[in-house]
Amino acid sequence: MTTILICDSRGRVRNAVGQAMATVPGVEHIDCVAGPEELLTRYSHRPADLVLVGLDRFRPSGVEAIRRLVHAYRGANILVFGAANDPLVIASAITGGARGYVRWDTSWPEVVSALADTLGNISVPVPRQPSSLGVQLTSRELQVLTGMSQGKSNSAIGRELHLAEDTVKTHARRMFKKLGVRDRAQAVAHGFRRGVLA
Repeated sequence: MTTILICDSRGRVRNAVGQAMATVPGVEHIDCVAGPEELLTRYSHRPADLVLVGLDRFRPSGVEAIRRLVHAYRGANILVFGAANDPLVIASAITGGARGYVRWDTSWPEVVSALADTLGNISVPVPRQPSSLGVQLTSRELQVLTGMSQGKSNSAIGRELHLAEDTVKTHARRMFKKLGVRDRAQAVAHGFRRGVLA
């Protein structure tokens, strides 16, 4: 059985997401909060199996909530939801510690199905066709980009791929150059924008 904590400053969004989560098999308890302070307080009293944080480019509280929760509770499983036209906000959330991203511009049954799948293994972003980026990335570069989109450090990516951290950094530098970006946040945003990360 799973507990879910929803954080969004918009009451109508909290209600809609809560109603949708109630239809997910195995969900035992759903709680809702409006901002970072309330999220930290509620999580400290009852840690949730999955934290859903809404993103909105006009309301920075979502990204702030993620960063503060991850800082206080490194084991928190956070999934963000938002519009596909906000890649930089999504990238900030992912690099801030969220484990994955779900778009809300799809049908509710598909959203519920995606979230149900993440309850056991929070790892939503996956690589798609390299051609979607407009450049040709190697499989290693795609794996590094995917790891970055999941909020993993270079050392964590290296352990997962059985590579030295310096090797991961080399793949990252080459990837940044191909994509024409300066850092991992821009690379992740580029990946979302081009549909390589979803």
